[in-house]
Amino acid sequence: MEGHGLRAAQDARDVPRAGESRWPMAGPLALPDEVTLCGRARPSMDQRAPAVLSRHSRRSQATRPERGARTWKAPPTNGPVPIADHRSFTAVRWSGLLPYVRHVDLLASAGRMNEPRLLVAHTGALDAVALRATRTLLDDVFKGELSEDNWEHALGGMHALMWEGADLVGHASLVQRRVLHAGRALRAGYVEGVGVRADRRGRGHGASLMGALERLAGGAYDLAALATGGAGAFYAARGWRLWQGPTSALTPTGVVRTPEDDGSVYVLQLSAPLDFRGELTCDWREGDIW
Repeated sequence: MEGHGLRAAQDARDVPRAGESRWPMAGPLALPDEVTLCGRARPSMDQRAPAVLSRHSRRSQATRPERGARTWKAPPTNGPVPIADHRSFTAVRWSGLLPYVRHVDLLASAGRMNEPRLLVAHTGALDAVALRATRTLLDDVFKGELSEDNWEHALGGMHALMWEGADLVGHASLVQRRVLHAGRALRAGYVEGVGVRADRRGRGHGASLMGALERLAGGAYDLAALATGGAGAFYAARGWRLWQGPTSALTPTGVVRTPEDDGSVYVLQLSAPLDFRGELTCDWREGDIW
């Protein structure tokens, strides 16, 4: 798992004591205080989904644990969680709690290790291996033109990572920014670092990456935005709209127009009302402002 960007346990609390279950609980989603393992002391790794009942589950009221089932305290963990509807497996969402499946083991047992697997995790949950692989991929996609500032822009938020075996073949990230529009300061999910390895394009990886980020943005932000130099048709087909009004940035010296970015900013309207012919002002940052 280390080669796939899953961070190893950081302290002794992450290592089960003798006799406890070693079922992996990984992910940025909040874990319940305890889970009940039914039927077996340890779930079988060749099962498509674990037999896990949560006290937060809708099924927990109708389904009672077997007599003698053990209750196990889940240790604090961090790490990526597979997207629920990715094609490499099917998982079920129970009351907002995603059943934790060991997708790599499942795929290996089925002889499908080279199938694409989409992982989503915060920057803080990625280890050095995953970050190195991401930087290498983006350097290749942008042909060495990715500056340190622009690499920094892709960090600090949620990453969608497309793996094939031990190879990272696609990446996109969603970071929080503030934009000013119509007298309001809006919380924006800003898309950065979108890229798919050249020999893996045309397979739907870009759509899978963007789909993951769009679902996250829909639940957390007033709008989503990005700037692109030549992929406008791809984003437009997904419902993103070209911003037709003037763009500007809130710099240390005040609001400054950014005419060079007019016609390159795309916005996905979420909960906030927007006038696409009005002015849109982003917060200040080093490197590319938009």
